[in-house]
Amino acid sequence: MKREILLLGNPVLRQKCKPVTEFDSIQLRRIVADLRDTLHDFRKRNGFGRGIAAPQIGVTQRIVFIHIVEPLAIINPTIIRRSKRLFSLWDDCFSFPNLLVKVKRHYSIEIRYQNEMGVKKTLKASGALSELLQHEIDHLNGVLAIDRAVDSRSILYRSEWEKFEARGQKQDE
Repeated sequence: MKREILLLGNPVLRQKCKPVTEFDSIQLRRIVADLRDTLHDFRKRNGFGRGIAAPQIGVTQRIVFIHIVEPLAIINPTIIRRSKRLFSLWDDCFSFPNLLVKVKRHYSIEIRYQNEMGVKKTLKASGALSELLQHEIDHLNGVLAIDRAVDSRSILYRSEWEKFEARGQKQDE
């Protein structure tokens, strides 16, 4: 079921989420399905979106749902390795969809997580997937992309960014 996405300012987005302890349950399946449906609805209406974290729909559990090539529920994720190499990008978020924030992220990471059955897994990611996972795991810790802005001038409206992109100009000039 599609759920309402909480917006910047809602205190739930600043809470540190609790680990999932009951796997293969109706409740967990329902949360994962709600995350999936909410992600797909947002993507259909807005033309972007690759992942969503449980606190964005008001659930303070450590659950992330991503859909890039195929859907994946990531439960109780922890980053266990980070590259020293960083890269900058304009990040966006369902909880403030009209804003972009310039952040620095690790180029590659490795995470440990559990699937819906509680089976422990690891995942190595680089580039766009690495950035997405870092963004979503931040949500589970009550951290938002605006907290990671490279400086006070690195937050802008999406519409302004699109004006500069359309003319081929860089924002930081």
